[in-house]
Amino acid sequence: MIYRSKAPLRIGLAGGGTDVSPYSDLYGGAILNATLSLYANATIEPTAANKIILEAIDRNEIQEFDWTKELPVTGTLDLLKGVYNRIQKDYGIKEQGFRLSTYVDAPAGSGLGTSSTLVVAIIGAFAEMLRLPLGEYDMAHYAYEIERRDLNLAGGRQDQYAATFGGVNFMEFYADDKVIVNPLRVKQQHLFELENNLVLYYTSTSRESAEIIRKQSKNVTDNKEKSIEAMHHLKEQARMMKEALLKGRLNEIGEILDYGFQQKRQMAEGISNPLMEEIYETAKKAGATGGKISGAGGGGFMIFYCPINTKYKVIKSLENFGGQVRNYQFTEHGLKTWTI
Repeated sequence: MIYRSKAPLRIGLAGGGTDVSPYSDLYGGAILNATLSLYANATIEPTAANKIILEAIDRNEIQEFDWTKELPVTGTLDLLKGVYNRIQKDYGIKEQGFRLSTYVDAPAGSGLGTSSTLVVAIIGAFAEMLRLPLGEYDMAHYAYEIERRDLNLAGGRQDQYAATFGGVNFMEFYADDKVIVNPLRVKQQHLFELENNLVLYYTSTSRESAEIIRKQSKNVTDNKEKSIEAMHHLKEQARMMKEALLKGRLNEIGEILDYGFQQKRQMAEGISNPLMEEIYETAKKAGATGGKISGAGGGGFMIFYCPINTKYKVIKSLENFGGQVRNYQFTEHGLKTWTI
């Protein structure tokens, strides 16, 4: 038997950063995101040898261990190890050699939620193998606990829920790990138009999101008024985006994105940089009405809303920056698992 899973990456359309504690605990957060046809994939293949083999195919990393109930978290393949250790602790995995292989369709640190989505995919593969009774909220919260508590990785909560539920969702975040996922019934023609007009651009740079997120969290803890006010505006941006999508007011989306871009830069140092500012201004001059930095910021993917047929001019204008436009489609499904 071989056990497989795949979970979709996501783009945040509005409200980014308000899912991060302590802001979400104190004020409540809101985010609107959508999953893409880019995936984190995981495969578990039992082997005859009594070994545990971990392999991140896209990163060209591999480690092998004698079978053990706890793998050492040393800075290499820690997401894979963290999931194994937690599932072994909570559910028990019989002494049987296996190979756990993963592959992600976007680079780490690119702002599409790759790390959290990968954790969800790995949990999914183990859940398929062990027939674990985990619902969507259970799966997402489990992934959050492994990343944020077991492995002490800084970050928010939207990515785990987006990867598990899939589709276009308006998410609310509160104290005590309370999350409410509201799937949006966006008309298909509106989604097609959004998909047609939204350019996904990889700047060919990645960043360590944890440091930016730590600065953001510290600004809230230190009661930095400018940063907190920006997060309030971003939460309101999520509600604006929800209304525009549901009512088909797509002509407003570029301006809503631009509003969020102006606010997000106030949250913490390092979210934007001179290169990203130049890319953003170049895209706007070519016809984009707005855009945003995906994820925590500092590098990775950017998105631009290009109405009518301006996306072709925008794509052309970005050629000199050395990045690349990625093709995608919106997906309706979240985590999927199967056995072969």
